[in-house]
Amino acid sequence: MGPFLETLFGGLMVGMLYSLIALGFVLIYKASGVFNFAQGAMVLFAALAMARFAEWIPKLTGLDNKLVDNTLAFAGAALVMVAFAWIVQKLVLGKLVNQEGITLLMATLGITYFLEGAGQTLFGNDIYKIDVGLPKEPMFLFEKTFDGGILVNQEDLAAALIAAVLVALLALFFQKTATGRALRAVADDHQAAQSIGIPLDTIWVIVWSLAGVVALVAGVIWGSKLGVQFSLSLVALKALPVVILGGLTSIPGAIVGGLLIGVGEKLSEIYLGPMLGGGIEIWFAYVLALVFLLVRPQGLFGEKIIDRV
Repeated sequence: MGPFLETLFGGLMVGMLYSLIALGFVLIYKASGVFNFAQGAMVLFAALAMARFAEWIPKLTGLDNKLVDNTLAFAGAALVMVAFAWIVQKLVLGKLVNQEGITLLMATLGITYFLEGAGQTLFGNDIYKIDVGLPKEPMFLFEKTFDGGILVNQEDLAAALIAAVLVALLALFFQKTATGRALRAVADDHQAAQSIGIPLDTIWVIVWSLAGVVALVAGVIWGSKLGVQFSLSLVALKALPVVILGGLTSIPGAIVGGLLIGVGEKLSEIYLGPMLGGGIEIWFAYVLALVFLLVRPQGLFGEKIIDRV
């Protein structure tokens, strides 16, 4: 029982990180109807900005306080993502209002390659470290209940708690604030929202800024675990199956989808891997997403689209 619970907890913690990245997809789709293929690149770009600012700020200010340096670096990277959101709205989305979905998808593909190129140009292409003070040492839980206890990575636990708090705050923002309700109104019908005075341009800047900050938090956490490198954008794309599973318009769906995939891939790797030759963790999420596309394409919590003629 102990090894099973250990694997289960590990899957839940990784799943929360998947959910955090998936939130970026859900936020933008809810507010603009755009499937943002650039979310993975946003995670990479934000993490690069954080890592480089954390290096540059102590040299510029002469400060030798890690907490202050990291706070300033995070604030600087957040401002970069807000500026990026404004540029996207002015140069891309503002020109493509009410265009077909495939047009907007191709626009986000272009943003993806732009971000990857700009990241290399501005910040370099080395592997950078992010040290925000997350505990690295593992710990043992329930030692009196299970022989040897359950090994838990403290860094994963802290990251999962941070992700959970951010998810809860975003859910409250969408449900309880006037801006959150405006975001949902824009998602339902752009023209109708404009007709009742909701400023579409402002709303899109807000939602892309929020998605950028979410990408920054995800990038900092993953960068702390893996280092900031260009493969980080591929890790972020693991969130694609999460939003397919949970539903493109559902914040609870992003949470549940991330947890299911995180747990599913860990358990399948441990218990099915020896029989099937391993590597299940790589493709499990995508196969599960394919199954859902065949039987329930709107996802667990997504709204079923009914066309009336």
